[in-house]
Amino acid sequence: MSDDNTQITYGNELARKAIHIASLGIPIIYLQVPHTFGIGLLVAMTITSLAIDVLMHYHEPTRALMMKLVGALLRQHEKQTEHFRLTGASWVLIAATVTMFVFPTSIAVTAFTILIVSDTFAALVGRRYGKRRFLDKSFVGAVTFIATGVGVVLFYWVVYDLPLTFVLCGTIGSLVGGIMEAGSISLKVDDNISVPTSIGIVMWLLDILFTSLGYPSFSGVIP
Repeated sequence: MSDDNTQITYGNELARKAIHIASLGIPIIYLQVPHTFGIGLLVAMTITSLAIDVLMHYHEPTRALMMKLVGALLRQHEKQTEHFRLTGASWVLIAATVTMFVFPTSIAVTAFTILIVSDTFAALVGRRYGKRRFLDKSFVGAVTFIATGVGVVLFYWVVYDLPLTFVLCGTIGSLVGGIMEAGSISLKVDDNISVPTSIGIVMWLLDILFTSLGYPSFSGVIP
């Protein structure tokens, strides 16, 4: 759901979002490996992506190669040479590293999965059907983001048999994440960072609150 959507064709937007969806491999793998190994792998992947971004900006042969391979999928701000800007891939990996490092696993994988799934569907639906504005994006896109976010929460709730408070906290987190995504341009914060961190903070604080009231915690359910 970015104003940059108009800078690439809808077909290329679909291809870009297909790559975005492939990032679901991150929480899937993270859930199967020890925490320290998962974080180490994410750090290595992030450093590699950042190095490619730097080379693409300052090393002309690398830039020419990357433009040939993925140039059609890049936003205008990712291709410009006046100022150094990270690509969406690097921001996603930074978000994954920060989210998995900071938050308990149940919250981290939920927040990151919402980022990937909800951002993808919100962007595609918002671009195709969005006419009414909501903050910096489309109203229908924001609604799609929140609805799919709740779907992600329900998925993890069923798969891991989490307490019912997880659904409530995740739903509120999805709402906050949708608002953060819709206002990301005005906030001048990349939504790949603002969305999962805002969802994670909300869910963690609410879990602490409900635990203090005697309800079971969901933070430590998934090791």
